[in-house]
Amino acid sequence: MRMEIETQPTLRNSAGRSDIVTGAISIAAILLFVGTGSSVLSRTVDYYVNGGAPADRTLVIAMLLNVALILFGWRRHSALAVEVATRTAAEERAQTLASRDPLTGFLNRRSIAEEGGAMFVRADRRHKAMALVMLDLDHFKTVNDMHGHAVGDALLRTVAAEIAGLIPQGGIMARLGGDEFACAFLFDPQAPETIERIAERLVSRMAQPFEAEGLALHVSASVGIARSDFDCPNMDALMRSADIAMYAAKKSGRNRYQWFDQSMERELKARNELESGLRVAIPRQEIVPYFEQQIDLATGDLNGFEVLARWEHPVRGLISPERFIPIAEETGLIAELSMSVMRQACLVARDWDPSLTISVNISPWQLRDAWLAQKIIKVLVETGFPSSRLEVEITESSLFDNLALAQSIVGSLKNQGVRIALDDFGTGYSSLAHLRALPFDRIKIDKSFVTSINESADSAAIVNAIARLGESLNLPVTAEGIEDQAIEERLKLLGCAKGQGWLYGRPLSTTAVRRLLAERGMLRTAAPEPDSTAEVTSQRRAG
Repeated sequence: MRMEIETQPTLRNSAGRSDIVTGAISIAAILLFVGTGSSVLSRTVDYYVNGGAPADRTLVIAMLLNVALILFGWRRHSALAVEVATRTAAEERAQTLASRDPLTGFLNRRSIAEEGGAMFVRADRRHKAMALVMLDLDHFKTVNDMHGHAVGDALLRTVAAEIAGLIPQGGIMARLGGDEFACAFLFDPQAPETIERIAERLVSRMAQPFEAEGLALHVSASVGIARSDFDCPNMDALMRSADIAMYAAKKSGRNRYQWFDQSMERELKARNELESGLRVAIPRQEIVPYFEQQIDLATGDLNGFEVLARWEHPVRGLISPERFIPIAEETGLIAELSMSVMRQACLVARDWDPSLTISVNISPWQLRDAWLAQKIIKVLVETGFPSSRLEVEITESSLFDNLALAQSIVGSLKNQGVRIALDDFGTGYSSLAHLRALPFDRIKIDKSFVTSINESADSAAIVNAIARLGESLNLPVTAEGIEDQAIEERLKLLGCAKGQGWLYGRPLSTTAVRRLLAERGMLRTAAPEPDSTAEVTSQRRAG
């Protein structure tokens, strides 16, 4: 496209030179026609009227040639005019294609940067401010996946028409790509509420059903707003600020608008630094296992640990999982992180007392991997950790993406002797269908209910119902979040089998957990080596 646009001046110059040459020839032919034609005409009239000498044949031939040249020049001039008009139209079309989104007719990303830059300058000259509104449709991918791209394109055209109707006159609108739009316009810096009213109307309209290809489609929008008079020295900074605000709106729950704030940029910078550090930390094994005790509530005996991830940063110290786990899930690093922590935990726990188990959490992202069971079995084989001492915890919400795949993964793990627990039961759908569809060995009650069991009648009722359900299905129940003895006593009365929480101590590092087990005589003298026969058998089963 750029090459086509750049060659247009060359084509136009070439046509112009041809037109000049043709015009010169035509003028010369006309001048010759005037000179020869007058002589031939006068002699021809004299010949027929007065019987004079006829016109010279050479002059007659010259006159006829002049006439032919004039006709040729006229036709050539007409052809060149058509050619120039065609080329001009093609150039205008090329410029339109280069600056406009063909689907919506809006400006594209490059063009809004150029026209927005000009508006930015006008705003300063007129003592106005420029607002940039960035809009991203929520759940647009679902529309494409369910109904196809033709319906998605029809929806985008409809959305564009609605946006155009809500933006003030003189504003510019662009489609930046996919389902992301940008709008810019001038406003009075003393009346920012006008921008908020526009943003509210945009959010409200996007939340209403759209008619596209005969379908009623439901989406919403996350909107970010930035203004030129607030620390935005140029158009690029303004677009970046609006983009940051838009993602903040999406992160805050979607279907809303957010003004840009400097704290958003600081938060984004910190988040990007964590992401960059995380990519290096996982292979360096800076993400390490910590162990939370799991206690038999009936006897008070220690019978296992839940494995938790902690980031031992060489500069920042210990970083909690609440900060880096969401980033790992967003970036797809969670699978690598989880397997690394599992491998380290299995190596640490090989020489523990055989009665002790470890429980590891599986992310919903990992349950999308058809090879997950084989990867877990491979870790067990390579570390020599018995599969019977491993419990894999799965959250119920992760089962809705692909229940059939989850059944296949769980089935493969169960065949190898791994136990399966349903984690955070009570916070999601708490569907009995899932308890029937998958062979769970345990139910875990979410700590949000356990910690408030003595203050909230609703929490107490939920915990009681889950305990009764586990009893009827012959599934042991583990309660998370036990923080004091009163909660522990209440759970004992309800018949919960296991408990974990700060009542029994905070999560322990590898060194601390080994010290605890050594004090209790629960360490064997030497870690067992992986059995080659068992390894071959396990590999055959996993395959």
